[in-house]
Amino acid sequence: MSGIVRFGFAVVLLVLSSGLTAGEYFEVHYPPSTEPGELIYGVKYTLWIPEGVKQVRGVIVHQHGCGAGACKSGEFAAYDLQWQELARKWDCALLGPSIEQGENSNCRAWCDPRNGSARALLNGLRDLSQKSGHPEIERAPWCLWGHSGGAFWSTLMQTLYPERIAAIWLRSGTAFYAWDSGEIPLPNLTVEAMMVPMISNPGIKEDGDQKFGRIWSGSVEMFQQYRQRGALLGFAPDPLSGHDCRESRALAIRFFDTCLAARLPDPGSDPAALKPMPIENAWYARLLSDQAQSADRFEGDLRTGGWLPDPKFAEAWKEYVQTGNVADSTPSEAPTEVAAKRLPDGTVEVTWSARGDLESGLSGFVVLRNGAEVGTVNPEKESPLGINRWQALAFHDTPTLKQPAMKWIDQEPATGGDVEYQVISLNGAGLKSLPSASGFVTK
Repeated sequence: MSGIVRFGFAVVLLVLSSGLTAGEYFEVHYPPSTEPGELIYGVKYTLWIPEGVKQVRGVIVHQHGCGAGACKSGEFAAYDLQWQELARKWDCALLGPSIEQGENSNCRAWCDPRNGSARALLNGLRDLSQKSGHPEIERAPWCLWGHSGGAFWSTLMQTLYPERIAAIWLRSGTAFYAWDSGEIPLPNLTVEAMMVPMISNPGIKEDGDQKFGRIWSGSVEMFQQYRQRGALLGFAPDPLSGHDCRESRALAIRFFDTCLAARLPDPGSDPAALKPMPIENAWYARLLSDQAQSADRFEGDLRTGGWLPDPKFAEAWKEYVQTGNVADSTPSEAPTEVAAKRLPDGTVEVTWSARGDLESGLSGFVVLRNGAEVGTVNPEKESPLGINRWQALAFHDTPTLKQPAMKWIDQEPATGGDVEYQVISLNGAGLKSLPSASGFVTK
């Protein structure tokens, strides 16, 4: 299959390997600007659109944090199979910004969107909407996921564009402490901004940390003040992590899934007009508690409790704040496009395609020959940050590679007649998919 990648004004055809999940990738790049109000750093935006989508209903923005390493990691965000499944479910696009901040340069020059990064995003979406042939992208609603400086950025974007944001996930970051202390200008905290669904998700090990302690305390203070304003804000501390993202995506994806279901416009209506977030089924949890209750059972002022959108999400939240993960009880879909070919040295190369797993990602594959298990494809290294995924993740919740090739070499193939190969996907919980359709190689 093929997809189109567009760099600036140049158009480049990219032939995708069978291991890349079905969809198209588009890129735009902008150089640093010296114009007032524009971004002083270069930036590249990579957009993935699922195959077969006629109208893009929203854009999921996966915004990295500060520093050269974090910025570089943003180049791979749109290639993340698990996040792609969330986008695919809701006919959304997945956007990975990569801001070209140097190692020792000023992060506030971009993580405060008023310094030009908001305008850069709008320009990027405008140009990507034209290049992709999906003009609706320019006005489509956003889900904002931000880590560290990306969360700092997201809290300010909330104040600038509340009408465009379906939901926000703040992983280890907030700008609240910076404007509260006068380091940056105070934003306009409108009622509309407080109605954007949000979850604050710091790592418990940040509490008291010399470098990141301010993020923890700022997140707590923001939570308390925002909830007094009636903000739709929950607090989900990660019990196993510090400033890394670990398995926070297990809850973040479920949160966005819940909010997109509730807020995306109905077909035929204005595609940019988000529905208000329903609050009648919300549950509440006291700060730093691991228990949640419905509104009628919560003791005390609801504004002292963290807001959780519904009972189903509250159960996932409870499991996450207790264990650092959310269980997955459903297997992935079976791989597709299985093919086998005999190589000149007599071995057989088996290739396939596979979609990600929405709840827990993919951890590997099992290869069958004539119905019997003969091989496995597993991650090369054990992850220090949670599940051992086939598509390994970095500190920043981004893949370390775009997507590894989905293939396996049969070093001792069977001989005599047709040989049948099938592939099974393993999700992050270790559950097996059904076997794929067969690929054959002849003697």
